[in-house]
Amino acid sequence: MNMYEIITKKKQGLPLTAEEIGFFVSGVTDGSIPDYQTSALLMAICLRGMDDEETFLLTDAMTHSGDTLDLSAIEGIKADKHSTGGVGDKTTLVLAPMLACCGLKVAKMSGRGLGHTGGTIDKLESIPGFSTSMSDDDFIRTVREHGITVVGQTADLAPADKKLYALRDVTATIDNISLITSSIMSKKLACGADCLVLDVKTGSGAFMKTVDDARQLGRKMVDIGRRAGKKVGCVISDMNQPLGTHVGNAIEVNEAVETLRGRGSEELRHLCLVLGSVLLVNAGIAKDRAESEGMLSASLDSGRALSKFMEFVTAQGGDTSVFDGERLLPVAPLSMDVLSPADGYVSSISCADVGMASLLTGAGRETKDDVLDLSAGLIVHRKVGDRVRKGDAIATVYSSDEKKLESAAAKLLDAYEFSQEETEPLRLIHEIIM
Repeated sequence: MNMYEIITKKKQGLPLTAEEIGFFVSGVTDGSIPDYQTSALLMAICLRGMDDEETFLLTDAMTHSGDTLDLSAIEGIKADKHSTGGVGDKTTLVLAPMLACCGLKVAKMSGRGLGHTGGTIDKLESIPGFSTSMSDDDFIRTVREHGITVVGQTADLAPADKKLYALRDVTATIDNISLITSSIMSKKLACGADCLVLDVKTGSGAFMKTVDDARQLGRKMVDIGRRAGKKVGCVISDMNQPLGTHVGNAIEVNEAVETLRGRGSEELRHLCLVLGSVLLVNAGIAKDRAESEGMLSASLDSGRALSKFMEFVTAQGGDTSVFDGERLLPVAPLSMDVLSPADGYVSSISCADVGMASLLTGAGRETKDDVLDLSAGLIVHRKVGDRVRKGDAIATVYSSDEKKLESAAAKLLDAYEFSQEETEPLRLIHEIIM
């Protein structure tokens, strides 16, 4: 077996066997296959496609290209959640404690932000003392004792994906559904959870720009998860404007805490209820989504989810005294309001530009080596459908640097479009795939 024959076969549009895909993934992982041959096969896959069986075989091979987490020592049903990335997406911070209150064990590995999308690990690290790194044994122990652990992804999980993604990024082979599916699902399956909910974003701030594309990806990932013996559901949610109102790191933690306190964003609360209901039904804890949303709402309204969040933060070394009483994490010392240029209605917001405005404050990174200002970010005061008057503050940006502040404010204003005609608010949930 050799790569020349495998590339030729896929170039002719023929399906690859389990042995051929296994040979390819093994060679990518150990470096025995040169980049030019790997890139050639990736391009052939993009041009000729992969069927469902090939996509599963590729995902399975990538899943087992490195370590996999064995969570069998944790009693109960282990749950995980994945978002395809967006702006203002602090869902994990609210959803995880809600799920733990309802009897699920949340064992989660998350990533850092890059470009206009934020990362859960960066947000958590804005809490003083919070550690996102621990051994596998400590990871399992913490889940067993507290019901939640969120740590950074390790290099030993699905290492084939890391190498393949780096090549896809520079060879224009990113946008293939099978390659996207295998990239996401190989890492999720390697984490070992029993149940998984996928939050597939669609819109101007998402990778999948249309609902149809998001639906195709969601269904493909659900199919792969089920083939692997997992209980998987998917929610297609809107990312044509930020989720909630806060974008950054510490500033998003603040919105999450306020939501757990029963205030904060109704939009964020709604998405968490929908995502959580999919997990509780698939896990067999609730008979239907109505019952599960009732359980999740009760965890919020009773204050139990807030207490569980504080327990989770303490268990990972975080200082919860920063949230005593009504306190929140401090934000950057400099601020600037972005003012509406006219009377009318907010007709659209370029969500990607909002994310870039947050990056310009210092809250995001353009390269993996950039150092973040965890206190920087922005708050959106007006969203699509809201009426505005000239001079109203439609948003506020926060930074520790005057020039960054001005650049971010200008970018944020460019993200907004206004109309004299009344505009309907955007729909948050487009579809649920159970």
